Amino acid sequence: MLRDKLGIYLNDHLAGATFGVGLARRIAHQHRHSARGTDVQRIADEIAQDRHTLLDIMDALGVPARRYKVYAGSTAERLGRLKPNGVLYRRSGLSTLIELETLRLGVEGKTLIWRTLLIVAAGEPRLDEAQLNHLLDRARGQIDTLETLRLTAAARVFSSGARRETPDSP
Repeated sequence: MLRDKLGIYLNDHLAGATFGVGLARRIAHQHRHSARGTDVQRIADEIAQDRHTLLDIMDALGVPARRYKVYAGSTAERLGRLKPNGVLYRRSGLSTLIELETLRLGVEGKTLIWRTLLIVAAGEPRLDEAQLNHLLDRARGQIDTLETLRLTAAARVFSSGARRETPDSP
């Protein structure tokens, strides 16, 4: 029963991680030429690495990845692209803000899985507490960077002297 619950939990986070990788890569691609483009690309790369690490952990624990949850995460990310942003033919600064907020929420969710797995690790020798602590620290750093980018995007969108809605860089 405990293994079943852990399997469901890990697969739910795998779906979220799949969503997050797609979103992070899209944001990184859209802002590759911006002043903070390297930071965004680093975060996208780390999120992809973290997803891979989650798969490795699941494998070590004997938890199979459920393809339908992976597909659901990927589909949700693609559907999220359809959200109206108040501008018909181009991206708006509001799109960037919402995407950064969504990505930050996802990374905050990722800290929760690492914290939960640290609890599981107390009785599970197949889990490496040092690795989980490293992943938790890295996620906290990602949150800090995303918050800086989010605040910059919010200032561009909502400041009284803001230009008309134009695609902005984080």
